[in-house]
Amino acid sequence: MRLLVIEDEPTLLTTLAARLREDGYAVDIAANGRDGHHIGAEYPIDLAIVDLGLPDITGTEVIKRWRASGLAFPVLILTARGSWEDKVAGLELGADDYLVKPFHTEELLARVRALMRRAAGWSDPKLRCGPFVLDTSAKSFTVDDKAVELTAFEYKVLEYLMLHAGRVVSKTELTDHLYEEDTDRDSNVLEVIVGRLRRKLDPERTLNPVETSRGQGYRFRFERAASRPDV
Repeated sequence: MRLLVIEDEPTLLTTLAARLREDGYAVDIAANGRDGHHIGAEYPIDLAIVDLGLPDITGTEVIKRWRASGLAFPVLILTARGSWEDKVAGLELGADDYLVKPFHTEELLARVRALMRRAAGWSDPKLRCGPFVLDTSAKSFTVDDKAVELTAFEYKVLEYLMLHAGRVVSKTELTDHLYEEDTDRDSNVLEVIVGRLRRKLDPERTLNPVETSRGQGYRFRFERAASRPDV
């Protein structure tokens, strides 16, 4: 999943970007509203984290422009303590959640995960599709309740496919949402990853969870199951 962080405080920007990348996200960064608005408008961002107190274009103005142009990706706003008017303005303009500085990084990560699940139509942190369960909080995966070990990139590809279960996802869409803009992209790598996933998810080759739609892309063919409480 590809995130955008707009924050003018250099240390916080660097720290957030590093922690998000550590958690498996592709991260684009901007130190001002003008550059941040451009990235959000031109690239396939899954979620933006926006500081409202930016030095050139305010965070609320950035959000306003995105929403006016029809961009609907989730936005998490960062505000200074006590700036309740800014929080209200940001939420009314289309932001989806907020955090007050200073905050714990783990809370930010939890809110990011929740916002992206909801944007894809999931309410439960566990994505259940037939016998396959991907736990977005624990970063774990099971088939028929048996744990399956995945590499970091295998997990990222599988998470994107399961979030959009039942829909064909093109190779271009996958690479756009899994890589940062300046990263070298090799479609052959993606094919290798999908091949490994198929062997790990379906070693007996009886379920065929990841289908190839010739000339179009990949589809996780098991539809999402209804959310249920853990027992």
